[in-house]
Amino acid sequence: MVPIVADDSLIENPYERPSYPVLLIISGPSGAGKDTIVRQVIDAYGEFYFVVTATSRAPRPGEVEGVDYFFVSGQEFERMIADDELLEHAWVHDNYKGVPKQQIRQAMASGRDVIMRVDPQGAATLRKIVPEATFVFLMAESEDALRERLTTRNSETADAFDLRIDVARGELARIDEFDFCVVNRQGRQQDAVQDILSIVRAEKHRVGRRPVRL
Repeated sequence: MVPIVADDSLIENPYERPSYPVLLIISGPSGAGKDTIVRQVIDAYGEFYFVVTATSRAPRPGEVEGVDYFFVSGQEFERMIADDELLEHAWVHDNYKGVPKQQIRQAMASGRDVIMRVDPQGAATLRKIVPEATFVFLMAESEDALRERLTTRNSETADAFDLRIDVARGELARIDEFDFCVVNRQGRQQDAVQDILSIVRAEKHRVGRRPVRL
């Protein structure tokens, strides 16, 4: 459990204001480039602890166990749910996805900033559990750009592809549930990375920011 620290409003000496770790939640539709942008943000800002999501889907080409995801069977995932090992979990695109709790608690207790990548359904759940976190919605510049990225993956049937586009349209309607929206334009990924780093720097200086409690 992250230690409870005094509220800023109770600190009389402004020179003694505490600095709390940032819990940054990156979300957005499939094809928005979350995995790539999160990796680049971590490379650019070495203080982040990356929370690895667990999923019951099979690895895509190039994905590494324990780096991109923890890949587990559906049966193992259901055991994790039953044993309350997940901060949140959801059934997304015919597979389970969820966030293991313990790694977040340990990282933040040590004072490290934490970055997570979740789908919008998971972000909505986390908003209720950890409202002190910072929520960023990542999106492509257009639906055509999103379609092109999903087509490049070439990992799904036509029906599955159409389902992802329909889901993405519904997820885009949830932008107002987030604190910030960052557009990941094709060929300009570093712009998105710098936008996110600017958000983190601003959060560090927010007056009255509360510590994250899990």
